[in-house]
Amino acid sequence: MTTKLVVGLDGHPTGERALAHARRLAELIGDSELIVAYIVEWSPFSFQTAEENELRHKRREEEIDTAMERVVNPAVHLIQEAGLKAHGLVRHGDVSDALIAISNEKGADQIIVARTSEGGFAKRFFGSSTSNLVMSSTVPVTVVS
Repeated sequence: MTTKLVVGLDGHPTGERALAHARRLAELIGDSELIVAYIVEWSPFSFQTAEENELRHKRREEEIDTAMERVVNPAVHLIQEAGLKAHGLVRHGDVSDALIAISNEKGADQIIVARTSEGGFAKRFFGSSTSNLVMSSTVPVTVVS
């Protein structure tokens, strides 16, 4: 049975450490799959006009494309070059909620994230998001320093 590991990336060196840890785990486990995830914080609660909503949707699509190109695809390529199975995705939403949803949807056995960051997750991931993730996840969470 394939062990599935969700890896939350933020585009910074700490995310790279989380990816390296996940890669080591996958190599030790053997039959495994890494699900590389990048979460763009996005609140669905906003009151806007129809035109603003159209622009917002376009902006969301651009953010997904940018995150895939700059963060997710290079990470997936690195893992695949090592002979491991991996695929990536980008989601909008609350960081902890989105990672938990991904782990549930994909039937993941574990979530791996970085503890701190030079930006991005530093403000949102070390603190309430990490706490929420650890307390709410139905699978083990590894927080890499």
